[in-house]
Amino acid sequence: MDSLTAFAAVGFAAVSWDSHFTKAGTRAFRHALDYREPFCRMADDEMIALLDELLELRRAVGAHQMMLQAAQCLTKPQCMTAYAMASELMRSDGPFEAEERRFLDHLAVTLEVSTFEARRIDTVFEIFHASLTLSSAIEMNPVVV
Repeated sequence: MDSLTAFAAVGFAAVSWDSHFTKAGTRAFRHALDYREPFCRMADDEMIALLDELLELRRAVGAHQMMLQAAQCLTKPQCMTAYAMASELMRSDGPFEAEERRFLDHLAVTLEVSTFEARRIDTVFEIFHASLTLSSAIEMNPVVV
């Protein structure tokens, strides 16, 4: 597995960890690739071939083994970026559920991302995807008198 396929495999595992492909998760995965070099320059047939390869690998070995194989092919900076992508993908359809949190914790260990760094990354996406209701806006930006 090359590093590009490995990077995409981490994201694919994140959106399919529970064997369900949610609309929000798959859309977020595709956007995560569409706006990132070099995926954004891939021709449609290349992207389809990559997604077919990932789906076949997922079917053959499962999300966990897919993550393990991918982690072995990534550099430390790529692992950090792959974890950040997975965190955002899993947060894209709502707050982290307990099982999603466990998956991300396991992914961080697999990718050798420290607990501190993983939590820091997750916090960014908690803020990014926070509710925009009046009460949460006040909590995030309290008025000081």
